[in-house]
Amino acid sequence: MNWSKVISVRAGLILFAAGSLTAQQPLPMTLAQAIEKSLGNYPSIRVSQEQMNAAAAGIRLARTAYLPKIDTVGQVNRGTRNNVFGILLPQSVIPAMSGPVIGTNNFGTVWGSAIGALVTWEPFDFGLRNANVAAAGAARAESEAAVKRTQFDVAVATADAWLTLVAAQETVRAAQAGVDRADVIVRTITAQVNAQLRPGADQSRAEAELAAARTQLIQAQQAVEVARATLGQFTGIEPSGIAVTAGGLEQLPPEQAPTALNPAANPLAIEQNGIVEQSRAQLRALERSYFPKFYLQGSAYARGTGAETDGARLGGVNGLGPTVQDYALGFTVTFPVLDLPALRAKEAAQSATIRA
Repeated sequence: MNWSKVISVRAGLILFAAGSLTAQQPLPMTLAQAIEKSLGNYPSIRVSQEQMNAAAAGIRLARTAYLPKIDTVGQVNRGTRNNVFGILLPQSVIPAMSGPVIGTNNFGTVWGSAIGALVTWEPFDFGLRNANVAAAGAARAESEAAVKRTQFDVAVATADAWLTLVAAQETVRAAQAGVDRADVIVRTITAQVNAQLRPGADQSRAEAELAAARTQLIQAQQAVEVARATLGQFTGIEPSGIAVTAGGLEQLPPEQAPTALNPAANPLAIEQNGIVEQSRAQLRALERSYFPKFYLQGSAYARGTGAETDGARLGGVNGLGPTVQDYALGFTVTFPVLDLPALRAKEAAQSATIRA
């Protein structure tokens, strides 16, 4: 027999078994590691971060109000050209008709076409756009504070779960010591009872104490598994792969002067202050809404038609091409006169929100 091969095979099996046991034994996780994993894993943190990204996009959206607006249109149609005098209130059902009244009422159709562009720009707005940008910026600041508050809450909850697991493990150790002690007492009293040195009642009482100690041990072990599952929810690790150690928590902390509390630095207070600032920014935007709106406009367009002003119709493809051109420049002012009561009500509601 080749003993060297046998020894090498056995050594390999021992090393493999040792490696398997090592792989199955998770390394103890410190409190800092648990918090780090929870901050990178917990869903509510990712939700808050996406809300912050949405608020940042809101700032970019508010800034687009400074850009001019360009509308373009192009169309080809075929229809009748009957036109009548009279007023028609603004609506979206009856198509608009241009041209003189020619006194016809028939169903003869002609081609028509149109193409054009309208550029609209608001040169000044009494600070409304800037107020909207500031409100969007305040919303982003509030979202950033919400992310930090969520991280703080998750970190505190993770630390609580980690400490609970450590305490539960120490409780198991204490309960196991109680079971061992009660077992020694039972065996000692049993020997004395068998030697008729003590009454049998003492043995029954000792066995009852042992049963109670075993019950406490089972309850402590259950608390460990519950605490391990809770910590797994925050860290994203399977409960069976979680291990913690008390470490330096077994020693009392050194004496030190108490730290002065600053409630304003609490993440929840910072988030609430962000909400207040956002409400104030929205109020400033409302206060700048009841002003005239000024628009500088320019339009260029061309139209084509197969109808003549005397009622004649041009045949073929006449009207399919826009052959008549026009352009216009203008300055438009609009003012929502009757919006004041609604704006005053909105400002009152916003002011109440700020005070709240």
